[in-house]
Amino acid sequence: MTNSTTLTVRLKPEVKDQLAALSAQTNRTRSYLAAEAIADYVAREIALVEGIQRGLADIEAGRLVPHDQAMDELDAAIEDVARGRG
Repeated sequence: MTNSTTLTVRLKPEVKDQLAALSAQTNRTRSYLAAEAIADYVAREIALVEGIQRGLADIEAGRLVPHDQAMDELDAAIEDVARGRG
């Protein structure tokens, strides 16, 4: 058995009802579904925050491309694909 801990959360009644319905439809416990949802959310948020931190580090290090240059490169790549060269 894996280690786990208990967390109490407050839900709006309609969310709790939806969770109960999903639980019944999927033959999964409400606790299992809630734990999976929280784990997925936390993983996405961590990835987002880490991406922002990498971007801020790039700014501090001067690893930037001017907006106009980036757009010109993107437009050229789109044109290449449209012409069958991509």
